[in-house]
Amino acid sequence: MKSMCSVVIILSLALPANAYAKPSLRDVPEIENIIFAAALAHEVSGRCPSIQARKIKALRMAWTLKARANELGYSDAEIKAYVKSDGEKARMRAKGERFLRANGVDYANPESFCTYGHAEISKSSAVGALLRAK
Repeated sequence: MKSMCSVVIILSLALPANAYAKPSLRDVPEIENIIFAAALAHEVSGRCPSIQARKIKALRMAWTLKARANELGYSDAEIKAYVKSDGEKARMRAKGERFLRANGVDYANPESFCTYGHAEISKSSAVGALLRAK
């Protein structure tokens, strides 16, 4: 039994450092879900003239989110790389477009963004909390 414990300890020390690597920020739901809500709010506020973004609230949320990612062990460089990544931006855009279409938004009909946005504001959802009716 004692030798088995020694083997386990030796093997665990021999594992490569990336065996303990953090998941991508996109795979951390508490980060991904908030960024996704912010992306949806941004899209809605940019396409619906009767809705505007709550920019100060979004900025406070971004700082809180960054602090949380730091608490989870992500460096400022890792966070910046995730946020600035063209691949992540494209992935988020595609995810958002699918989500909006599934929720009745039609890119050919700007009013559908307003309908969706006003419904989210009424529900006080994560997206709605980042929007304000003009």
